[in-house]
Amino acid sequence: MAKRLLIIQPSHYRSRSERTVVRIGKRKVVPLTLPYLAALTPPDWDVTLVDEQLDGIDFSAPADLVAITVWTINSLRAYDVADRFRRRGLPVIMGGPHMSFHGEEAAEHCDAVGVGEGEGIWRQMLADGENGRLRKFYRSDRLCDLQGLPTPRYELLNMGGYGYFKTFSVQSSRGCPFKCEFCSERLYLGSQYRRRPVAEVVEEIGRCGSRYILFADSNFAGRVENAMRLMEALIPLKLRWSALWSLRLCADGEFLDLAQRSGLLHVNIGIESISADALTEMNKKTNIVDTEKILGDLRRRGISYSLNFIFGADADREDIFPATLSFLMRNKAPAAYLNILTPHKGSALYDRLAAENRIIDSEGIGRWPGMSCHIKHPHFSPDALLRHVQELHNAFYSYRSMLARLPLPLTRSAIASWIVNFSERNSFRIGAENFSDY
Repeated sequence: MAKRLLIIQPSHYRSRSERTVVRIGKRKVVPLTLPYLAALTPPDWDVTLVDEQLDGIDFSAPADLVAITVWTINSLRAYDVADRFRRRGLPVIMGGPHMSFHGEEAAEHCDAVGVGEGEGIWRQMLADGENGRLRKFYRSDRLCDLQGLPTPRYELLNMGGYGYFKTFSVQSSRGCPFKCEFCSERLYLGSQYRRRPVAEVVEEIGRCGSRYILFADSNFAGRVENAMRLMEALIPLKLRWSALWSLRLCADGEFLDLAQRSGLLHVNIGIESISADALTEMNKKTNIVDTEKILGDLRRRGISYSLNFIFGADADREDIFPATLSFLMRNKAPAAYLNILTPHKGSALYDRLAAENRIIDSEGIGRWPGMSCHIKHPHFSPDALLRHVQELHNAFYSYRSMLARLPLPLTRSAIASWIVNFSERNSFRIGAENFSDY
């Protein structure tokens, strides 16, 4: 009889003070983690996938082993889920990015912790779980070769939760060639930028059965020549796809021409700041370019894009907020995500601010939804920094601003921009933490 494996992606709690589990009706994007873990699982296991935000969790479900994938934001919920299954006498294993930062903490709630990429440890953890000899830690000591990855088992998901026009997550690379001070991904993805063979990416897309694809890469074009080979191969598929890549790449006309021909729908760009001093501080000097010229070219091409901003660099003063709003309006930016600089564990920023005793509630970072300030800033109190970002968000996503910035929704890219704006308009939320004493 096949062993029964339950793979769970937990939801998260609404806030520190409101421990209700967040549930949603639909997801916009079909996730990758659950079906990919199922694909890594040997065929003699009977696998059930559970996305708690969509399906809830049946704590009485038959299982021989429970596996939980964990990010920091759902870690506290994951611990509670693990504790309930262990009270039934079931072995529980945990993995995911959170283990790279809080593995010892997680080990108190499960029988085994997997640290690092799953390809090197997943099957061993399952075999040891089957034979009752789990050890507390499994560490993947090498980076995975991305050639020959298995096809995610999407058929195991409840596809009713993803809408009619399903967008599938596909990974064409791992890692990022840049070393931004605030980024912690290098700790769990490694310092080496790795690419999948183009033919294998195209084959996986074909098996999705959808024309809508999100490339779930930290940097889609970390190697430009490889990205261009992939885009050439996408042209016959007639896709509508989205990705994230660097600002400087948007100045490459040949690259953008090919991106458009291959079906580019939307690009997310980490612009981070309009301040050269702040960019230098974040180790983002590559973004010190003629940004307005680049964005003007995107607008003329009709390319839908969104910009990521980070506020809270030491170089920031109060004038950065009205200046950023003026910049966004002047360039008719379709969408912007406004964030506060956060010292995540594993980042160079965390190490620097910890040494300077400038981190507030380090163990609470990333635990709760909504925006919080976890840094002691030389020019703002935490509450003031939050207030400035909220006011900027409200002004940028006002109806007046949307009408001034956005083109009529007559094309797919324009429609995508309007959808993002309406979604973001009501999404801003201050987190549960309030550090006004600092």
